[in-house]
Amino acid sequence: MPQFLHLFAAGAGLVLAGRRWYVRERSRIAAELRAAKEAMDRDQASPIVSLEADPLTGIYRPKRLH
Repeated sequence: MPQFLHLFAAGAGLVLAGRRWYVRERSRIAAELRAAKEAMDRDQASPIVSLEADPLTGIYRPKRLH
């Protein structure tokens, strides 16, 4: 019977440690997603510049404002 109690205590400790790891990991991922969303919002806030093809090289460059 004491072996069962030791096994039960070890299992409970593993469950608690696993839950703590899960909560920390979930928090870390949420912070990364929040930072990525803020970065995307900042990028979308800047004006989008049209591109025009350079006739000599064929490379697209930002359109010049005249």
